[in-house]
Amino acid sequence: MIPIRDTIPAKHYPVVTHVLIGVNVLVFLIQLGHGSQFQEFVITYGLVPARYTLADVAVRFTFAQQVISLFSFMFLHGGFFHLIFNMWSLYIFGDNVEDHLGSAYFLVFYIAAGLVSGLFHFITDPVSTVPVIGASGAIAGVMGAYFILYPHSRVLTLIPIFFIPFFVEIPAFFFLGLWFVLQLLSAAGAHAQQAGIAWWAHIGGFVFGVAALKMFAFLPSDRTKQGYHRRGIRRKTSDRLQVIRPPAGESSLDLYETLRVTPYEAAAGARKLVNIPQGMRNKMFRVVVPPGTKDGSVLRLRGLGKRDKQGRTGDLYLKVRIEHPW
Repeated sequence: MIPIRDTIPAKHYPVVTHVLIGVNVLVFLIQLGHGSQFQEFVITYGLVPARYTLADVAVRFTFAQQVISLFSFMFLHGGFFHLIFNMWSLYIFGDNVEDHLGSAYFLVFYIAAGLVSGLFHFITDPVSTVPVIGASGAIAGVMGAYFILYPHSRVLTLIPIFFIPFFVEIPAFFFLGLWFVLQLLSAAGAHAQQAGIAWWAHIGGFVFGVAALKMFAFLPSDRTKQGYHRRGIRRKTSDRLQVIRPPAGESSLDLYETLRVTPYEAAAGARKLVNIPQGMRNKMFRVVVPPGTKDGSVLRLRGLGKRDKQGRTGDLYLKVRIEHPW
């Protein structure tokens, strides 16, 4: 299952989320720049439990390297696809968690989740000489926080079946809950140590994310309801991908729904990707909002309505609603 997009719009620009993605990409490029010394770089700055438990291994590293690797491991990646999958997951779930916590709290939360994930791995295999790298543990913490904050959100998910892509909307609590169960099963399996994946780091990060959000709930209720923002850069645009669910009338082939844009997008124009869930046969298409669109304007998309048994198709009518994302 590959998450494509969630259905909760963020009200503020996710500054820290985007900075973290940029830093991870930059560090990966630095890794590649080491060429034949790539593996040596990973061992130096990855998390190797044996460096802290075995004296003959610890003497090979300086004190500074021992301290730095506790943080640097969460910014290293083993390959391009490892990096892409992690950053895509952070992009999907990170903006909403940052929107709730605020940028400063979110940065502290992210680093703490990464540290706890590394601690979980360390406890389960304290003499391992295999370096643990990747943002997976920290991102698992973000996913755990999302699980608590937005359990009724829906995640548009790509499920490839025999090389055929199917798009399905899955409730967030089910998507993330299933992901966590799979981590537990993988960690408990006999093959877990052979797979080269730090399953317990994922589990530790997710558990920390859930626990941390539960602890935030003890703060005054007026702040937990509104989030923890003191200042934030408010977004000028809405999400590019929007999921709509037009009611299906019995007599008409036409479908009617609402497309939400911001005042900035209405004035300057925008391009949106619109998804209509229809079980395993979801429709996804592009919509162009022309510059100067007024609130209440209707966009007619020919041939995107329902189809009857005779092959006739109706149209999809999208009523433009202009609203602030915050």
